[in-house]
Amino acid sequence: MRILTWNINSVRLRIEHVRALAERTDADIICLQETKVVDELFPHDAIAGMGYAHRAVHGMKSYNGVAILSRLPFKAVATRPWCRRQDCRHIYVTLENGTEVHNFYIPSGGDEPDPESNDKFAHKLAFMKAMARWWRSRREPDARRILAGDFNVAPLETDVWSHKQLLNIVSHTPVEVDLLAAMQKSGPWIDAVREIIPPEEPLYSWWSYRTKEWPGSDRGRRLDHVWITEALRPALTGAEILRDVRGWEKPSDHVPVLVTLDA
Repeated sequence: MRILTWNINSVRLRIEHVRALAERTDADIICLQETKVVDELFPHDAIAGMGYAHRAVHGMKSYNGVAILSRLPFKAVATRPWCRRQDCRHIYVTLENGTEVHNFYIPSGGDEPDPESNDKFAHKLAFMKAMARWWRSRREPDARRILAGDFNVAPLETDVWSHKQLLNIVSHTPVEVDLLAAMQKSGPWIDAVREIIPPEEPLYSWWSYRTKEWPGSDRGRRLDHVWITEALRPALTGAEILRDVRGWEKPSDHVPVLVTLDA
């Protein structure tokens, strides 16, 4: 089973990119974030034509939005509001074998890493705390779960182009890194990508649109993740970040992350 996650930054604008990725990766499940479209206007027909007969979508106009595209049938589909907001940041499905696939778009947090002066950052911290509480309440030793999406946090020093220079930049501040670690522990979750690619290796999945040339100075961050539960660890066989996608015509500022499970 091949799981691909990507912050697409508008599914209708980049629908041909989805087609190209489906052909290239042969992904069984694609998790998209920032689809930026209401459910009624989601491009179902185009995606069905790519072989994804099963689709779960949860979107809104112009902002946020998540979707799960699958070649595998769903036994159940659910969404969940977070922090008392209906802002379309989480959708999850249960496959016929009982595996849950969760797709998240964690708030970016704005520019100022101060929850007192920046409501967006306060929302991000509250969102991550709520996620950790929820996972603790649902903990099951043998659960088969996959958690994918744009987490908007780069946890490791090698997940950013400069640890020292980004310590006070939203996405790599100590408070965000600590909250992500607490969320990972609450599952508990395994960082599938770093199980395959050593933590010592620099690894990025996002590059700012302010970078005029690709890859330019390669000032990236690893904001996009796929986590798995312990029950799926023996099935993990591969992981990669498709960084060349950032150089495609009219790219998203994120690139896809692909994880392979022999399950």
